[in-house]
Amino acid sequence: MNSPVSSILLRRPILLGGLGLTCGALMLNGLDAGLSHWGGTIVWGAITLGSGLWWLQQRTAKSAIDRLQLPTTPVDRALVDKTLAAVEQRINQLVAERGDSGEIHPSITEFRDQLNSLRQNLDDPIGGTAKLRQQLSISFLGGRSVGKTTLSQIFRRGDTVEQSQETSESTDMSLPHTEDVTAADLVLFLTTGDVTDSEFQTIRTLLAQRHRVLLVFNKQDQYLPDDRPVILQQLRDRVAGVLAAEDVIAVSAKPAPIKVRRIEADGSMQEQLEQPEPEVAALQARIQQILTSEKQQLVYATVVRQAQALQRSIQAELNKLRRDRALPVIEQYQWIAAAATFANPVSSLDLLATATINAQMVMDLGAIYQQKFSLEQAKTMTGTLASQMVKLGLVEVASQAISPLLKTHALTYVAGGMLQGVSAAYLTRVAGLSLTEYFEEQSYLPQAESTFQPDRLMQKLQSVFQANQRSAFLQTLVKQAIGRLTPPAAAAAS
Repeated sequence: MNSPVSSILLRRPILLGGLGLTCGALMLNGLDAGLSHWGGTIVWGAITLGSGLWWLQQRTAKSAIDRLQLPTTPVDRALVDKTLAAVEQRINQLVAERGDSGEIHPSITEFRDQLNSLRQNLDDPIGGTAKLRQQLSISFLGGRSVGKTTLSQIFRRGDTVEQSQETSESTDMSLPHTEDVTAADLVLFLTTGDVTDSEFQTIRTLLAQRHRVLLVFNKQDQYLPDDRPVILQQLRDRVAGVLAAEDVIAVSAKPAPIKVRRIEADGSMQEQLEQPEPEVAALQARIQQILTSEKQQLVYATVVRQAQALQRSIQAELNKLRRDRALPVIEQYQWIAAAATFANPVSSLDLLATATINAQMVMDLGAIYQQKFSLEQAKTMTGTLASQMVKLGLVEVASQAISPLLKTHALTYVAGGMLQGVSAAYLTRVAGLSLTEYFEEQSYLPQAESTFQPDRLMQKLQSVFQANQRSAFLQTLVKQAIGRLTPPAAAAAS
């Protein structure tokens, strides 16, 4: 009967060929120890060269992804329909991958209900029952003590914006949670002076997400009258090219009290503080203009954002399902790597065998996460992981952590091979978990942007390695390795 390892080898031509190359290098070692070193060097040189070339080719694409792109065209119905169709396709993919034999999982039902709810916000050009949502919402953002609460209370009173000129129904100004503005149709970003770099980037992020943004210069009454227009113009210059000048507006939501003197009938004079009315007329007029001329665009943009958020939720459910399937695959390959390295007496060839195993693991994990890779791409990711493990000192750290745990077992005759085998299993597991986290992150990107990003993979590698240094985990790994890699009699003796 074939062993589990041999059956996997027969189904994995890349893995079989790579391990064959390892055996060939071992034969070279039997002739001349120096030749075996060259065998490993040649293969790793090829992998490194391929990795460097592919990495270089992806630099331009990566820099394009890093740049925040602002939409240049308004949202139309075609984009809305396309986004909703993408959500429905992702739900169908989840159904297909779950394979519940016709049973509908509660999460799928919930996702479909949310999708149907989004569709109810749209008018139906074919003459259906759906109607464009009439109620719009405003969100108030900004730093501390800029007047968000005060201004929001003014709008909540419902007397700041007249009825929409498009419909006889009044526009409801509800206030979403300021940390989640996905459902906000209009965002008022408040400041009391200059805009900081972080605030400017927040505004750019909101615009990139197709939010309609007004920059509100509040508390202008705290400045001298001659300084107010200067500050307003400076703000408009600061955001020029991002926001139109008419979308930067000065207000005083709660002007400072002023001292008023009154002459009474008996000729006496009384002084008292009076609270001036809010100075928000310019903001009211601009909001009313936007609601009148851009209402459909606001609703469409909000539906697109909500649909994209729903798609991310569905993707998170997909990733959870895929991770449950990926973990057994990683465990399978970690023991293949341990067995191959344990049986290999030439330390310089351990990396060669492990790299081959990891290349096949990349292919298998990529298939689970719907990330298709060619052989050269799999080798590139493998080479990148292996080289970074060495640069970061992960190999040495792993050996130092595992070695003391092996000293408690009576396995001196295979101590060296056992240390290498357990280390290979550990590093293969770290590589596999790093890949799963990387694939999960990539799954949220549009297909056109899901190119290989070595920097992101290396960040995942470091975080996964740090999270898997617990002594309890390593002790369990060592015990499992001893049970798998040693003869039953030797394992019992330990």
